[in-house]
Amino acid sequence: MKKNIQFPLMIVLAAGVFVLWNAFFILNEGQQAVITQFGKPIGTPVTSAGLKFKIPFIQRVQFFEKKILIWNGDSNQIPTNDKTYIYMENTARWRITDALRFLQAVGTEARARTLLDDILDGTVRDLVNKNDLIEIIRSSDWSPEYMDSLIEQEDKIKPKHGRDKISQMVLDAASKITPQYGIELIDVMFKRVNYIESVRLTVYERMISERKRIAAEKRATGEGQKAEILGRVDRDYREITSTAKRQSMEIRGTADADAARIYAEAYNTDPEFYAFQKSLESYRSILSGNSTLMLDPSSDLLRYLETPAKGQ
Repeated sequence: MKKNIQFPLMIVLAAGVFVLWNAFFILNEGQQAVITQFGKPIGTPVTSAGLKFKIPFIQRVQFFEKKILIWNGDSNQIPTNDKTYIYMENTARWRITDALRFLQAVGTEARARTLLDDILDGTVRDLVNKNDLIEIIRSSDWSPEYMDSLIEQEDKIKPKHGRDKISQMVLDAASKITPQYGIELIDVMFKRVNYIESVRLTVYERMISERKRIAAEKRATGEGQKAEILGRVDRDYREITSTAKRQSMEIRGTADADAARIYAEAYNTDPEFYAFQKSLESYRSILSGNSTLMLDPSSDLLRYLETPAKGQ
């Protein structure tokens, strides 16, 4: 009898546990949920993490991410305003801000990515078609001086946006559409821009030509600076040499004046000895080697070579 009672009791207990288990759900951090009853949303979205209650079996829970999600677009061939075809790959960050509206308008994240493909690809194509190639590839923070150096003489329109500002324009335009789906766009970026094969060689040739022009300009500037430096060096050399010569002449003149003064003082001190010394120096230079000298007996040169007279 007891066994007959215990078995139904266990079934009732198991059913009660199952019902209680189905009456609660856990919402993790970084998630949000919408409770539906017979497919119809009930109440407001649940956004705070924790253990939550619902009516078992009648109500169901749809979970959605609350964190930032990444959208990566496919590579598309797009013509620019100056008729240059390019391949573009774009990326964006987005999140679900209104889970209830998202559930009603979109349903799933896969459907949301398909929706973003349509919105962002169309917006990007529209803005790329309205701008020249240089607007797409250049950064928005290039200086006006650098931009002027890239503009050819025949170009009539100077770039004014750059890819960063165009990305912001894409974001502004697409952000007006996505809120109706419960989606917020955080940013849009051009991940990759590449040329199609037919224009790639032309672009490379233009890049090479531009680099050659810059190199020639740098070389010309270097040659000018070289000539200026060499001219300055030659001027400094001439100035230094002239100053050195002038100083050497001044020193030599001072030395000659001092020598003359010393000679004059020595001559005035003992004129006879000075004459004798100068005569000896003359003998040394004249009577050197095997030279033969014929002089008149009354010559002054023989004055100190004559035999002194007797009595002297």
